[in-house]
Amino acid sequence: MPKHAPASVFTAAVLLLASGAHSLAPQISRRASFGTAAAAASAPLALLLPTPAPAAEESSPQFVQSYGDFTDSPIGYSYKDVTVGKGDSPKRGDRAVFDWSGYTIGYFGRPFQAKGGPQGGAFDKDQDYLRTVVGSGAMVTAIEDALTGMAPGGVRQVVVPYGKLSYPPGDKGHEKVGPAPSNFSGMRALDFVLENPRVDRTLLFNLKLIRVDASDGKGGFVRGMK
Repeated sequence: MPKHAPASVFTAAVLLLASGAHSLAPQISRRASFGTAAAAASAPLALLLPTPAPAAEESSPQFVQSYGDFTDSPIGYSYKDVTVGKGDSPKRGDRAVFDWSGYTIGYFGRPFQAKGGPQGGAFDKDQDYLRTVVGSGAMVTAIEDALTGMAPGGVRQVVVPYGKLSYPPGDKGHEKVGPAPSNFSGMRALDFVLENPRVDRTLLFNLKLIRVDASDGKGGFVRGMK
């Protein structure tokens, strides 16, 4: 029987990412979880991850949970827009600048990337964001595809099943295909799940598109607006 995290954990993550603060401690107390859920109920960007529908064969490690309020993408992952951005979406050849957090949603909901610290103003350090050229294959397939449906300022949750849409096997440190966790504990949490065929290896990514740098057609980019 797979271990799924309480919905309140993911509510906290999404609210914080949408606001720009997006910190989440690896361990959240039961009291803090209930408090977060109560606060989220009145927040405009609240998102409670729904209880997964029972799988047909829960003894199998290969089943994938389904979430009724998420949209199934044509290529096989699921997503939900928490905040819809404004402006142009990145297209092939453009550079997407984004922030992210990640959780082993199918196994205890452990964070493998949960950034913290104040954001905005003098604290908003542009170099902390990830960048990827759409079509380069530098990010897992589901993330790259999900970014093409977003606009700057948008926040999207992406549920990625194990397989071709997720991290490829044999990529030590996730150096070839990212995003890679920024610390050792995150890398260990992610790899434990990816390398364990006995658990549900479904992952949850929270993505926030910061801006789109359009290709200038000469190998460079024209910086976009946030």
